[in-house]
Amino acid sequence: MPSIFREGLLRDEVAIVTGGGSGIGLAIAHTMLELGARVAISGRNAEKLERAKVELSAHSGRFITRTCDIRETEQVSAFTADVKKELGEVDILINNAGGQFPTQAENLSPRGWEAVVRNNLNGTFYMTREVATASMIPRKRGRIVNIIANVRRGFPGMVHTGAARAGVENMTKTLAIEWAQYNIQINAIAPGIIRSSGVDQYPPALVEMSRQRTPMKRLGTPEEVAELTAYLASQAASFVTGETWYIDGGANLWGDSWLIPDEGDEASKLPQAILNLKRT
Repeated sequence: MPSIFREGLLRDEVAIVTGGGSGIGLAIAHTMLELGARVAISGRNAEKLERAKVELSAHSGRFITRTCDIRETEQVSAFTADVKKELGEVDILINNAGGQFPTQAENLSPRGWEAVVRNNLNGTFYMTREVATASMIPRKRGRIVNIIANVRRGFPGMVHTGAARAGVENMTKTLAIEWAQYNIQINAIAPGIIRSSGVDQYPPALVEMSRQRTPMKRLGTPEEVAELTAYLASQAASFVTGETWYIDGGANLWGDSWLIPDEGDEASKLPQAILNLKRT
């Protein structure tokens, strides 16, 4: 989709996009490059990053790709230092890296819980703090965008990521206040169901159920999320901070997020897509 923004909007800016090897992160990286930024993308999967590198080479802008596990503080520090060396001081951080899997809470193991919380909550904080202290706070400027999820009414079927994303949302509000003195704006984006590689792991029936419960009756696209991200990452949003922006076709406002049977009803009345979630 064509960008609504003027050419060169992010010229001379350096942007980091975590989880940039595919899906929403890759779409954001494309948009950042189109708008003139120098871009660094990271991820844990070297093969995904290599495929992303080929895609992004279609742009004339400068970019680098690096493997980085955001759960490991040493890797986060090394990645940030590498970006500064190769591209310059960081102006924009897009915390997109994350992952989860559908499961009912009673079937979720401590290991599964810890894996998702470490990645989605801890890793986001580690990256945010590192980039802020290394580049943004000393220079008293920066924009941070955290990609979370639609957790306004809880997240039945994904309690682990719901808790982690809610933590990031609160962190967004907290840091918006603490870091206002440094002219750092930090906002969150809460996508609904997006047609990207991230939903391929979910049962098709679950994806269809989410579509039906979206007032606009369709899935969003990574490019739509990227456009909103570009606005919040630009100087046009310099007086916007601490907010969560929903891009979900109205799903956070309407409909059941989880079917609850009447007392005495058999569990078979719950959506089959939920019943088939494997024990984790």
